[in-house]
Amino acid sequence: MQLSSLLVAIIVSSAYGFLPAPVTVKSSVSLRALDSRRAFMVNGASAAFATLAVPSLSFADSGEVEVNKLKNGSGPTPSVGELAAIRFKATVGQTTIDDIFDTAEPLYTRVGSGGLIKGVEMILPQMRVGDRWVLTIPGSLAFGSKGRPASAGKPRIPADATVVFDVEMVGLPGKEPELIELIGDV
Repeated sequence: MQLSSLLVAIIVSSAYGFLPAPVTVKSSVSLRALDSRRAFMVNGASAAFATLAVPSLSFADSGEVEVNKLKNGSGPTPSVGELAAIRFKATVGQTTIDDIFDTAEPLYTRVGSGGLIKGVEMILPQMRVGDRWVLTIPGSLAFGSKGRPASAGKPRIPADATVVFDVEMVGLPGKEPELIELIGDV
């Protein structure tokens, strides 16, 4: 934590190097514009670096998905509409909704198609092949105020239930270097 604070301080202080040299101007509008640009550069650099330095995001209080990164992958990221192979375990409290980590095949889904709950659909385009993240998804981005009734082999999900979704991006058919080398770039 101390190292990341030091790095943020270095980035913020170096942002001043990108600012125009101080000018003596009598117009208060020009001075406010200069101050505004300076504040933008300093705050912008801090915010940009903070997103790189912090390994997890937490927005649960604002009704958004909380992300805890367990493993960082180095593969490509999916684009909306592309086929992605994922493995996941979804739970509500102590109840497992679904778990396909130990199945022979992963789940293949089109990114952004709406085939998964909203909270997962929002996060998948940000993941790389090899990433494993635990998502804490509020009810409004999961099964909503209606929940989900029980069905064959699937438990009932109460209204506005928070879902914990452990997801791993295991492949992007068509973007995997091994396949491209094997069949060539089409």
